[in-house]
Amino acid sequence: MKVLWITVILALSQYEAHAQQQQQQQQPQCCEEYCFGTDKDRPQTLRFTSKTAYLLAKGKDVERNILPNCSPTKIWTLSRHGTRLPSAKTIEKAGHLEEIRSKIVNNYKVLKTKPDTGALCMEDLFSIQTWKFNSSITPEKENMLTSQGWEDLKSLAKTYQRQYPSILTKDYRSENFLFRHTEIQRTEESFKAYAEGLFGPNVWQNIHVSRPVNGTDTLLRPYDYCPKWEENNSQKEGTEFENFKNSALMTKTIADISTRLGFLYSLEFKDIELMWDMCRYEQAWNVDRVSAWCGAFTRAQLKVLEYYDDLRYYKKSGYGSEINSKLPCEVIKDMLFHLNSKTKPNAVTYFAHSTVIQAMVTALGWYKDEEAPTSSNYESMENRQWRISKIDPFASNLVAVKYDCPADSVDTEKVLFLLNQNTVSLNWCSVGLCDWSAVMKHYNDFYNGNCAEMFCQSGASSISSLLSLSSLLVAAIVYLIY
Repeated sequence: MKVLWITVILALSQYEAHAQQQQQQQQPQCCEEYCFGTDKDRPQTLRFTSKTAYLLAKGKDVERNILPNCSPTKIWTLSRHGTRLPSAKTIEKAGHLEEIRSKIVNNYKVLKTKPDTGALCMEDLFSIQTWKFNSSITPEKENMLTSQGWEDLKSLAKTYQRQYPSILTKDYRSENFLFRHTEIQRTEESFKAYAEGLFGPNVWQNIHVSRPVNGTDTLLRPYDYCPKWEENNSQKEGTEFENFKNSALMTKTIADISTRLGFLYSLEFKDIELMWDMCRYEQAWNVDRVSAWCGAFTRAQLKVLEYYDDLRYYKKSGYGSEINSKLPCEVIKDMLFHLNSKTKPNAVTYFAHSTVIQAMVTALGWYKDEEAPTSSNYESMENRQWRISKIDPFASNLVAVKYDCPADSVDTEKVLFLLNQNTVSLNWCSVGLCDWSAVMKHYNDFYNGNCAEMFCQSGASSISSLLSLSSLLVAAIVYLIY
C-alpha cells in the first residue's frame, strides 16, 4: 500500500510539472523589458520622423559659427510650419483609440493576458488607462498650428537674430525683408510667430507679405501643379515602403506590439499606426510630458516604424522618385538668385510644408546614402543619412547665409548651408563653408536652367508652361517694389 501511495504522489507531481510547463508554453512572450514612463533619456523621441519635436531635433551649430574675417551679407530661409494638430481623419479616429485603451486595460486586469516578458510596466499601463483625447481638438481645427508650434518659430527667429543681428535687425524695414507663406493657417501663423520673434508682438500686422501671381503658388507648393507627382505619390503597390509593411520583420513587430498590449491576436497595422501617431503628436505638443501611447512601444519596435516612414517619404519626396530632384526648381532658383543679387532685400524668409523641404534637400543632393534604403536592407541602414527625423521635424528650416570674406585671395564670397541649425557638410566645401563660385557651378542647372522644362519633367500640367515667364515676372515685380 505504501508503495502504491508513493507511486500516486510521484505521478501527480509529474502531472503538475507537465501542466505548469504547458501553461508556460501557452503564456504569450513578447519582447525586451522596457518602461517609457521611467526612461529618463527616451532617445526614440528623436526618431519620430516628420512629427519629431523641433526642440529635440534642432542642432547648435548656428550658435557656434564664428567666421573670423568674414561678414554675413544675406540670409535666405525656407521653413516648415511649427507643430500642428492632426488631420481631421486622425482626430475622428480618437474615439477608436479610446476603445483600444479599454481593451488593453481589460486584457491586463480581467483577462490576465499580459505577456511574461516585455509587458507594460505599471507606469505605462496607468498612463494608457487614464488617457483621454483632448475634446477641444475637433475636426474643424485640423492641421492648425499649436501653441508649441508658435513657440517653435518665435524661438527660431530669435536664434538666428542673435547670430546675424546685422541682417535680421530688430526694427522692420520693408526694403530689408521679404516674407512669404502658403495660403494655409499653419504657415501663416508660423510667419506671425517668426515676425514676433524678430520684431516683437503684433508687428506682423504692418509687414508686407509677398503673394503668388494669380494664386498659383508654384514656388512653395509646386506639387499642387504636377499631376505626375500626384500620380507617383498615390502609388503604393509594389513600392519599397509597402513591401516593408508586408515584410516578416513588420509582421513580427506588429505581433509583438499586440502581445505587449495583452492581445492574443495581431492588431491591424492601421491601429498600430494610430497609436504611434498619437504618441508622436502628444510628445511634440508637450515635450516635457509623457505621452501615454509612447509606452505601447519598445525602442526596437519604434525603430522599425521609423524605417517604414522613412521609406514612405523616400518615395514621396526623396531620392526614391526622380521627379523630386526637379520639382523644387523654382525655389532653388529663387535662393540662388537672391544670394547672388547685390541689391536688397538682404533677408528672405518663406514658410511652407514638408514636401518642399524634403524635395529641396533631394534636389540639392544632401543626405544621400550610397546604398538606397529598401524593404530588404533594414539592418544595414541603421546609420543612414536619409532620416526624416533629422531632415524634416516640425519647424524644419533650410538656411543659406552669404558671407563676404575679403581676406580670402581666391573667392571672397562664401556660403554656409544650415539645416535645422546644423551645418550641412558637403564634400566640395571646406568644413561646411562653400565658395560661392563652387555653389553656382554645382547648382548651375537650376540657376540658368528653364524651370518650365525641368519642373514636373514631361508630365507637367499645362500651367508649367507658364513657370519661366511667371518666375521672371515675380522677380521683376519684387525688385521694382523693394
